[in-house]
Amino acid sequence: MAKVFDSITPELHGFIEAQQMFFVATAPLDSNGHVNLSPKGLATFRILSPNWVAYLDLTGSGNETSAHLVENGRITFMFCAFDGTPRILRLYGKGYTVLPEHSEWSQLYAEFDDLPGARQIIVSNITRVQTSCGFAVPQYEYIAQRDTLIKFAQNKQPDGLVAYRKEKNVISIDGLSTPISMHYEPSEE
Repeated sequence: MAKVFDSITPELHGFIEAQQMFFVATAPLDSNGHVNLSPKGLATFRILSPNWVAYLDLTGSGNETSAHLVENGRITFMFCAFDGTPRILRLYGKGYTVLPEHSEWSQLYAEFDDLPGARQIIVSNITRVQTSCGFAVPQYEYIAQRDTLIKFAQNKQPDGLVAYRKEKNVISIDGLSTPISMHYEPSEE
């Protein structure tokens, strides 16, 4: 059954690091707005301390998480055990977006692998940690991370990524403004 913690314990830290994917959920304040739930992979999640986490967000088709964080800061991360002992872990918190031009960027970015298309880092202060059984989560066998998003960013080139962000990442689906960077640090290849 569900257990609640004040922070990420060493045992839960190990569980998080063993997962190949996680989910991020945010929502606007407007009850008619859309709840956003995004799956993430590519080893982009980091535990900075028992109550601080971050993930490297890559250029994608939308920027809902960032828009919602600007409006209200609410964010939930979810990890599911798809193999081994069943478990679901949720991290509830208040988050914010760090763009490449922000003073925090260099220190935070050093925590991650250099991935093409990195557009922002989502940081969150975790205020509630909750586990639940996960008994109904199916078992899957992990094969590999997909490289499609990496190849997409590499093919776009720096100027193409900036243009793509201007077109696709400035306004959320509910009309909220999103902070975006027109800066791009190409990965060393």
